Amino acid sequence: MSVASDLIRGHTDTIILSLLIIGDSYGYKINKDIMRLTGNRFEFKEATLYSAFRRLEQAGLIVSYWGEEAVGARRKYYTITDAGRKQYKENIADWERTRAVVDNLLYAPRNEGKENGTE
Repeated sequence: MSVASDLIRGHTDTIILSLLIIGDSYGYKINKDIMRLTGNRFEFKEATLYSAFRRLEQAGLIVSYWGEEAVGARRKYYTITDAGRKQYKENIADWERTRAVVDNLLYAPRNEGKENGTE
């Protein structure tokens, strides 16, 4: 079972910031972490992920640097800034408020039944 990407697309930046709070990382690993955390039900397209990295970096929410790998190709790592941490907290608060509103709307039939004593 896959996850509808339309439902996740608006949260791309927050998802990336949440993973960078855990620690610095690079694009491929971030996408693998997303796959692992979703039980292989979701992954970002490469273009979506790297567009988000550019957008976050231009906004000053993350910074990038080149890793010093001894083996293999050099990797571009990303780290979250203090502004990124602040934005993450704001995004989570927004998400929690939005989720409460959407839950009320989606579960209206159940809630109405309880309020009217018909359940």
